Amino acid sequence: MSYNQYIEVVPEKRFGRPCIKGTRISVYDVLNWLANGMSKKEIIADFPELNKDQINACLSFAADREQRIRVA
Repeated sequence: MSYNQYIEVVPEKRFGRPCIKGTRISVYDVLNWLANGMSKKEIIADFPELNKDQINACLSFAADREQRIRVA
């Protein structure tokens, strides 16, 4: 999945955190909700401006960043 079509970094929005395009919802927010046991369906019910592709883009973004981390 190419998360670039769903995720943007705008320095003036949420202190430059990666956010879902067209929203102020950060990738961190979505990952935190998932980590705390919310399902994708529950997230979408609470935030109807989101869809499954956007949530999956957050997961893909996090996986890509994890892969780039180098252990010294």
